[in-house]
Amino acid sequence: MDWTAGFDKQAADYLPDVRVAKEEPMARHTSFRVGGPARRMAFPERGEQLVLLLSMARECGARPLVMGNGTNLLAPDEGLDRLVIETSGLNGLEAGPEPCTLRAEAGVPLSRLADFACREGLTGLEFAHGIPGTVGGGVCMNAGAYGGELKQVVTRVSVLFPEAGMKVLSGEELAFGYRRSFLTENPEAVVLRAELCLAPGNPETIRETMRDLMRRRRDSQPLDLPSAGSTFKRPEGYFAGTLIDQCGLKGLTAGGAQVSEKHAGFLVNRGGATCADIKELIRQVQETVFRKTGVRLEPEVKFVD
Repeated sequence: MDWTAGFDKQAADYLPDVRVAKEEPMARHTSFRVGGPARRMAFPERGEQLVLLLSMARECGARPLVMGNGTNLLAPDEGLDRLVIETSGLNGLEAGPEPCTLRAEAGVPLSRLADFACREGLTGLEFAHGIPGTVGGGVCMNAGAYGGELKQVVTRVSVLFPEAGMKVLSGEELAFGYRRSFLTENPEAVVLRAELCLAPGNPETIRETMRDLMRRRRDSQPLDLPSAGSTFKRPEGYFAGTLIDQCGLKGLTAGGAQVSEKHAGFLVNRGGATCADIKELIRQVQETVFRKTGVRLEPEVKFVD
């Protein structure tokens, strides 16, 4: 039996207050603005709803995909035969019980988290103000920019494991590295919430730092076009954008996808790009850079299927 029939019945019986969309275009939920329909997409607003959705997926034989803002995902044109769980409704955010701590659910945007910290007079998250992802995805990939990374401030994370249930992992147990963590090595695990420890700061100074970083982003990055941010990880000893630029690839196109003319590290959707276009452009960039420099570029964007 098709898994959707069993899932639809269970969702109606046990989660009638959770919105579930059928054949929902992934292009509406990814920053690249590409991707065909997901068979089912659920929008939980509480952690227990997310937990139950994952349990139902296992019972029905569905492959769940938990996502935030879709800012680092490339979804296939043919769509996904999966239950996609979109976590933006899990947006609880509060000051923690200990001084200088914050608690944030997985769906909280990093920009909102940085703004909240500023209002609380806490410094350490200024770098996150312009990062378009959410806490859940940011923790998984150790999001960072301008010398800051989440590993510097994340102290504890509540994580749901399909077989073992919920566990609280310390910052050390998360084994953060460059754009990776324990969670990237265990993709079945799902972030529910995170606790961060910051330092006291002056709100006006913090705000001005965030404004300055945002100006730098606007000046150097193609924020007016759909993209997934930096397409490639930084190779050791190099910068991906510099290598791509030096290879003369700025402006290279494949269908509606283009190597940004403003920042070569960004691949953008110029209009009407497909997942196939973006994958082909990634391939061409990787091939050319390796041929000319001997450096292999590894995508930072996650391909889902």
